[in-house]
Amino acid sequence: MEIALMIVSILLIALGLLQSGKAESASGVISGGSSDLFANRKERGGELLISRITFILGIVFFLLSFLLSSGIIN
Repeated sequence: MEIALMIVSILLIALGLLQSGKAESASGVISGGSSDLFANRKERGGELLISRITFILGIVFFLLSFLLSSGIIN
């Protein structure tokens, strides 16, 4: 099960890096730049798919970590 946890964690990191940066405009807001930080932006197409897969992998990672640490799965 440790191998499955490693695979899920590597996939989670890779998908996290593939997502578009939502915080890249935060520096502009702090320095008085654009105020698009809180604009209502919908994810579409590939962004939505990557976001959903990341969410599912996050839940799987949490469950695997919990089960391994509690000793239910060896």
